[in-house]
Amino acid sequence: MNPRLFGTEIEYGCLIEDDDLAMEITPEALALRVKDYMFREMDVGMLDEHYRDWGEPPGNGGFMFNGGRLYIDMGHIEYATPECRSVRDLIVYERAMDNLIVDALDGLGLRDQASFVRNNIDHVTGATFGYHENYLMSRDIDFYQRVIPALIPFLITRQIYAGAGRIGCHEEDMWEADSPRRHRRATRIDLDSPYQISQRSDHIVTEQYQWVQFSRAIINTRDEPLADSNRFRRLHLLLGDTNMSEYAHMLKIGSTAAVLQMIEAGVNFPEMDIANPIRSLRIVSRAVKSPWPIALAQGGYTSAMEIQETYLEMAERYLLGESIEMDAILREWRSALEGLSQDPELLKDRIDWVAKKWLLETFVEEEKLSWDDPWLQSVDLEYHKIDPDRSLYADLVEEGLMRELVSDREVEDAMYDAPRDTRAYGRSLIMRMLSERPIMSAVDWDTIYLETGQLVKMLDPFHTYESMRGALEDILDRQASEPSAEME
Repeated sequence: MNPRLFGTEIEYGCLIEDDDLAMEITPEALALRVKDYMFREMDVGMLDEHYRDWGEPPGNGGFMFNGGRLYIDMGHIEYATPECRSVRDLIVYERAMDNLIVDALDGLGLRDQASFVRNNIDHVTGATFGYHENYLMSRDIDFYQRVIPALIPFLITRQIYAGAGRIGCHEEDMWEADSPRRHRRATRIDLDSPYQISQRSDHIVTEQYQWVQFSRAIINTRDEPLADSNRFRRLHLLLGDTNMSEYAHMLKIGSTAAVLQMIEAGVNFPEMDIANPIRSLRIVSRAVKSPWPIALAQGGYTSAMEIQETYLEMAERYLLGESIEMDAILREWRSALEGLSQDPELLKDRIDWVAKKWLLETFVEEEKLSWDDPWLQSVDLEYHKIDPDRSLYADLVEEGLMRELVSDREVEDAMYDAPRDTRAYGRSLIMRMLSERPIMSAVDWDTIYLETGQLVKMLDPFHTYESMRGALEDILDRQASEPSAEME
C-alpha cells in the first residue's frame, strides 16, 4: 500500500460571553490577542518575519514547534495541522490545538468570559467556519478524469456518518421579507424538518473550483502540493464538517483515504453518475434516516446507503490486511453503516449528528420547547465548545456516553512536539535551533530560507530531515560564504 499523508485546517469561532468584556473587545480582536499570547508567552513557535503568499503580513501567524501552523484568517484563528502519516496522529494534533487555545485563554485570565468553538456555522450572524482536508496523492493519477469522478458520489454520501449536525438550514436567498434593509437571516427553522446532518452542505455551491475565496466547492482544484510537484499532488476538500467526535473524525478521514488508495491502485468503480450533486448533497443532509434516496443522471434512484456500501465492499476486497489502522477503519465503517441502516440512534455514542440530535430532542422534551426556540441554537453551539469545562460534547465524554480513541497524554505531547515520522519533525528541529540564534529566516512547509543565503529544501513530506539540523548548525557556525547554498 502506498504511504498516505494527511493534514487538516480548522477555523475556530470565538464567543465573548461576558457583557463587560464584549464592551471592550471584539471576537476578532480577542482571536488576535490569543494568537499573540501563544507565540510570545507560551512559546509555541516562530512568528513570520516576512510577507507570505496572498498578502499575509509579518506577524499574522507562524509555524509551530509541533509542526503545524497558526494564523489569523478573516478575523478568526486558523490552525493547519502538521503532516501526519496516520489518522490517529491527525486526531491527536487537532486536539492539541484545542488545548493550546484553552491554555491561552486561561493565561489571559479570560477563560470564564470567552469561548472558542469547533463548528462550521454561526446561527446569529450567518458566518461560516471552514474545515479543509488535505491528502497527499501521486501526481501520476489523472486528477480530472479519475480522481474527481470517483470521489464525488462518495463525498456526497459520506456525511451520513461524518456530519456534525445542526439546527435549521441556510439558503443564499434567505432574506427578511418585511425588512426595509433586507437583512439576511442566518438560520431558517422548518418545523417539519428542523434538524439536518451536515453543517457545511448548505454552503457548498459547486462540484469543483480552483479558488476557495470565490466559490465553496466539494473539491478545490488548486494545484498546490507544498512538496515536490513532479511526484505529488494535494487533494484539497472543502465540504467536511468539523467533528468533535474522534470516532466520526476517524471515519471521515479514514474512509476517504481508503477510496483514494483504491483510485491510485487503478481500481475501477461502478458508474454512479448523480443527477444533481449539489442538490443531492443538501437532500441527504436534510433527511435524518436511511436510506437517503439520490436521483441518478441516467434515470432512476440509488441511495446514500447503497453508494457507501459499494465503496466499502470494494475497500474490504482490495485493502483488508494492508495495515492495522486500515483494518480498523474498514471494521468501524462497516459497523457504522449497519447501525445507520437499522436505527441511527444506535450510534449516539460515536457519531456527532446523532449524539447532538439526541441531546436536542431530550432538551426539547424536558423543557417543553419548540424547535424554533433560540435557546436550542445556543445548545447546538455549546456542543462544540473546546473548553472541557464548558462543552456539552465533553460532558458526554465525561459521563462515558461518547467513545474516545486517543489519550490525554498523546494530546499533551503533541502540543509542543512534532510527529517523528514526517518532515514536520525536521522542520521543528531546525526551527528550534533558529529560535535560539539572531538570524532572520522565512519558514514554509517545504522550504526554510535564511538571511545568510542558505536554502533548506524539504520537498519529500515522508522524509524527517532530522539530519539537516546538525549540518545547518555547522554551516552557520562557520559562517559559510556561499550565498546560494542549498540543502536537501
